[in-house]
Amino acid sequence: MTRKKVKLGFICDDSARKATYKKRKKGIMKKVSELTILCGIPACAIISNPFDSKTEVWPDIAEAKQIIERYQNSSVIDGAKNVNQESFLLQRITKAREQLRKQKHDNHEKELTVRMIGYMKNKQLPDDLSVSDLKQFDKLIDKNLKDLDNKIVELNSFD
Repeated sequence: MTRKKVKLGFICDDSARKATYKKRKKGIMKKVSELTILCGIPACAIISNPFDSKTEVWPDIAEAKQIIERYQNSSVIDGAKNVNQESFLLQRITKAREQLRKQKHDNHEKELTVRMIGYMKNKQLPDDLSVSDLKQFDKLIDKNLKDLDNKIVELNSFD
């Protein structure tokens, strides 16, 4: 007989939730034990019991404290490998800001290109263009000319 896939979600029935907690807790403890035996690594499990104030610790409290202290000491010694959550998030924020800056620049350049094409179709510039707009158009035209020159050189190299 095959097992049904269990829908992961909060179990509303208290007795069913307690039964599931007991079975799953036993399974997790067994898996941690197997991991330490098979891989020869120190591991511990700490599970807070939601049905009473007792906290389950495997293998025992003394060994769990020893493993936790060892981890904390190694993370202090080897800070380059163990990145804490704050520095990880700061790195992600910095990277996202840089991506945003680049995207804004690309969008601005594309906007200028669209405006420039529109001006070329009308064959005249509007009267409300500022000097800075004209300078930006000049930079964009120079960039596009350089890109075209590079493509021409690249195509000529195939001949």
